[in-house]
Amino acid sequence: MLLNELRDYNASLLQTGLFKDYCPNGIQVEGRAEVRRIATGVTASQQVLDEAVAWGADAILVHHGYFWRNEDATITGIRKRRIAQLLRNDVSLLTYHLPLDAHAELGNNAQLGKLLGMTAQGRFGEQNIAWLGELERTQPLAQFAQQIAHDLQRAPQVIGDGAKNIRKVAWCSGGAQNYFEAAIAQGVDAYVTGEISEQNFHLANETGVAFIAAGHHATERMGIQALGEHLAKQFGMEHRFFDQANPV
Repeated sequence: MLLNELRDYNASLLQTGLFKDYCPNGIQVEGRAEVRRIATGVTASQQVLDEAVAWGADAILVHHGYFWRNEDATITGIRKRRIAQLLRNDVSLLTYHLPLDAHAELGNNAQLGKLLGMTAQGRFGEQNIAWLGELERTQPLAQFAQQIAHDLQRAPQVIGDGAKNIRKVAWCSGGAQNYFEAAIAQGVDAYVTGEISEQNFHLANETGVAFIAAGHHATERMGIQALGEHLAKQFGMEHRFFDQANPV
């Protein structure tokens, strides 16, 4: 498959043109024209690049790439080393941020809901990124937290009464703690995201709505894997996911 064909297919599949994002979606670093092996990872860290290049990837697809809004634009230090690794080996880097969070089947929120048994019933928030739904059954908050720890292989930080039964939930992967008030307005029992901020503690205690910070990295591992598996099946390419453990 040609690199530009991969770019155009992903742009159509993920509807990248609909999103006002914080970084460029699509090709961020151009490599060889033909793509047979694709690697995926959550973040284009040096470790992920090194492992993907050693495996023989033609293109690396990630959720967190480079060139973020308001970031220093100079290519120095770790940016130089990372980009030099890609250019030296003629390997492409493609990034999909908000479009991958939002996709109805392959996206981080779709995959997170599927993994944790949260059935989607609607969306809310900017660009409809956050999801709203229900658990498969009513259960104590502490029991749901144990399930999250098992399924994501990371203990979540939970603010709320562990004995309280919950059923209606909202969720948004990554750093979406700012949607907590909007989730509360939806009448949920609990909100699941990746990170927590100081004010979320007080909102949870004073409203009785549980806040669950399950990890930015942990809640965003599934979408990029699902995209890679989809592309491999659709176009007969090889795919491998490279994960760098991140407790955040």
